[in-house]
Amino acid sequence: MGKTLQGKYSMDMCTGSIFKKMLRFALPLMLSGILQLLFNAADIIVVGNFAGDESLAAVGATTTLINLMTNLFIGLSVGVNVLTANYFGAGKADEVKDTVHTAMALSVVSGIFLTVFGIIFAPQILRLMKVPDDVIDLSIIYLRTYFSGMIAVMVYNFGSAVLRAVGDTRRSLYFLTASGVVNVGLNLIFVIVFHWGVFGVGLATVISQVVSAVLVVITLMREKSAIRLSLKALRIDRHKLIRIVQIGLPAGVQGMLFSISNLLIQSSVNSFGKIIIAGNSASANVEGFAFTAMNAFHQAAVAFTSQNKGAGRYDRIGKILSTSLIYVFVTGLLFAVVYNVFSYELIDLYTTSADVVAAGVTRLTIIATAYFLAGMMDVVVGAIRGLGYSVVPMIVSVFGICVFRVFWIFCIFSQEAYHTINSIYYSYPISWILTLSVQLLCYMVIKVKVIDKKRNKSL
Repeated sequence: MGKTLQGKYSMDMCTGSIFKKMLRFALPLMLSGILQLLFNAADIIVVGNFAGDESLAAVGATTTLINLMTNLFIGLSVGVNVLTANYFGAGKADEVKDTVHTAMALSVVSGIFLTVFGIIFAPQILRLMKVPDDVIDLSIIYLRTYFSGMIAVMVYNFGSAVLRAVGDTRRSLYFLTASGVVNVGLNLIFVIVFHWGVFGVGLATVISQVVSAVLVVITLMREKSAIRLSLKALRIDRHKLIRIVQIGLPAGVQGMLFSISNLLIQSSVNSFGKIIIAGNSASANVEGFAFTAMNAFHQAAVAFTSQNKGAGRYDRIGKILSTSLIYVFVTGLLFAVVYNVFSYELIDLYTTSADVVAAGVTRLTIIATAYFLAGMMDVVVGAIRGLGYSVVPMIVSVFGICVFRVFWIFCIFSQEAYHTINSIYYSYPISWILTLSVQLLCYMVIKVKVIDKKRNKSL
C-alpha cells in the first residue's frame, strides 16, 4: 500500500497472520464495547436503585424503539466501512478521501433527521408499543432527551466506521473510555444529587455522546493519511453516496426490521407488566456484553474481507471467515458459562426487587446459553457484506429472524398453552439456528461467484 494510505494506527489486513491480526483488531473493539456497556449498566443500576422500578422500566421500554429509529442510518455506516476498506485495500487514496467526506456529511444530515423525528413522534410510537400507563410519561421524557443528541451519535458511528476500515480500533477504546467516565459521573450527579431521574440519565448520555463525537472528529482532522478530514471539504459525492447506500441501506433495513420484530416482542413482554419489563430490561443489558464481545469479530469479518477483496487477495477470504467463526464461537460459549453460573448475582446488580431478579434470570438462562449462535450468524453476514453483497443477507435475515418471530408471536405465543414469557424467549435461539444455516449456504455460493468473476476478468 502507498504511503499516503498508511497511518500510525492503520493495519494492512492483506498480508501476515489472519489469526493474530484479527485478534489485534477485535480486542480493542471488544474492550471498548464492553467498557461502554459497563458505563451503560452503571446508568441502569443508578436508575434502578435510586429512581425506582418505574424509571428502570421506562428506560427499558424505549431501548427497542431507539434501535428501530437509529438502525437504518447506523446501517449506512456499514456501507462506509466496506467502501473505505475496499479502496484502502486497493491503494486508492483519492477514493478513500472522497468516501470519508461523504460519510461525515451524511452523518450530520442523518442526525438532524433523527432528532426532529424522535422528538416529535415519541409519544405516538410509545403508545403503539403498549407501554404501560404508569411508565409512559417517564419513557417519553427519556426518549426525547436521548434523541436530542442524535447528531453526535451519527457522527461518532460514521467516524468510527472509517477508522475500523483502515484497521484502527484502538482509538475508539480511548474515546469511549473518556465519554463513559463523563456519562457515569454525570449520572451520579444528575440522578442521586439533583434527583432528575430518567431525564438526568438521558442528559448524561447525550453529553457523553457529544464528547465521543468531538474526539472522533478531532482525530480524523489530525490524520496524516488518506482518511484525513477537512471541514471545508465536507460534501456528498454522488457516486460515493450511491455505493454507501447500496451496501449500507440493506444492512440498515435489516436492522430496522430486526427492531420491528423486537418491537413486537417488546410489546408482548410489556403485556406482562412492569416486573417482567424491568427484569427483561436488566437481562437484555447483561446479554449486551456477550453481543458486544462477539460483534467485534463481526466487524473484523467485514473489514478483513473488504480489504482483501479490494487488494485481490481472494486466497485469504475463506480463512478470514473460519478464523472469525472460531473466535466468536469460543467467546459466546465463555459468556454462556458465566451467565449461567452467576445469573442471580448479575441481575441483582440492577434492582433491589426479588421479583425483578427472578424475571431477569428467566430470560438470561434461556437466551444466553445459545447466544453463540447469534454471534456466528452475524459473522457470516459480515463476511458476505465484505464481499460486496448486502441484499442477500438482508433477505435471509428478514425471513429467518423477523418473519419467523412475527409468525411465532401470532401463531405460537397466541395459543393459550404457549402464552408465557418463556415462549417468547425461546423464539430467539430457534430463529438464530434457522438463519445461520441459510446464511452459510449463501456465503459459499457468493464466494464462488466472486472468485469466478475475478478469474474471468483476468483471462
